Amino acid sequence: MRFVKMHGLGNDFVIFEWKELQGVKDIASFSKRVCDRHFGVGADGVILVAPSDRAPFAMRIFNADGSEAEMCGNGIRCFAVYLWKRGRVADREFPVDTKAGIIVPRVTERNGKLAVKVNMGKPRLRASFIPIDVDAEQVVDYPLQVDGKTFALTAVSMGNPHAVIFDLPGDWEKVGESIEKHPLFPHKTNVEFVKVQNRKEALVKVWERGVGPTLACGTGACAVLVAGVLKGVLDREAQIHLPGGTLLVSWPDNQSDVFMEGPAEEVFEGKLSEEVLKVWK
Repeated sequence: MRFVKMHGLGNDFVIFEWKELQGVKDIASFSKRVCDRHFGVGADGVILVAPSDRAPFAMRIFNADGSEAEMCGNGIRCFAVYLWKRGRVADREFPVDTKAGIIVPRVTERNGKLAVKVNMGKPRLRASFIPIDVDAEQVVDYPLQVDGKTFALTAVSMGNPHAVIFDLPGDWEKVGESIEKHPLFPHKTNVEFVKVQNRKEALVKVWERGVGPTLACGTGACAVLVAGVLKGVLDREAQIHLPGGTLLVSWPDNQSDVFMEGPAEEVFEGKLSEEVLKVWK
C-alpha cells in the first residue's frame, strides 16, 4: 500500500489514494495506527484522495486519534500540491469536495517554492453553526471557566469549530485539552492561543482537536484573523505566525470569504509492509 508524506508548516499528513484502502475495514483505526510516531509512519492526520460527484476529487481527513475532521487548511494545501505535481488537475485553481463543502485552492509560488492560496469560504459565527452551546448569535469574549481560571473565548467555525483565546498561559497545553473537551462544544473544538504583536501580526499556539499541540493549523489561522477582526485587534489582512511558520490570511469584509496562503511540501513516498497491513486492515 503506497503513500506520500507531506506537511504544511510542520503540520504533517500521510496521503493515500482511495483505491489503496479498499481492503481496510475500519479507516478510523487504520488512520490511528498510521499516525503513530513510534509504530506507524507518524503524522498529525491521514488524508484520502477520494472520488466525488460534486468536484474532480474529494478530500477526507482523519486525525491522529482516528476521528474524522470536516476540514483542514494545511491538509488541503498538501492535497492541492499532491494533485498538481502529479498532473491530476489541468488548472492551478480547482474545486475540492470536503465535509465542510466545496473548497477552492489555487497553486501558486512563494520564494521559488510551491504554495497554495485557498478560498476557505465564509466563517460561521452563529453559535448553533459552530456549534457551541451558548444562547447567542455570535460568541465574542464569552467568559469560559476551565481549570479554575476564566478565559475570554471567541468562537468561530471555518467548517470545523475553533475556540480562540487572546491569551497565552504558561500551561496552555493543559488548558487547550480542557477546552477541547468542554461540554459547551458538542463536537469538541480546536483551540488557538493568541498573542497579538500588532494589527498585522499575531503569534499563535495550536491545540488541535483529536491531535494535541501541532506546529500549524490553517483553519485555526483563519479563525484567529476573524476573531481578531471581531474584537478589533487585527486588521483584515495579517500574518499569522505559527510554530511551524507563517500563513497570510485575509477577510476583505464581513460578508466575504476568508483567504489563506502558505506552503506545502512533499517529504517522501513510501509503502506499508505486508506484515503490518495484515494487522492494520
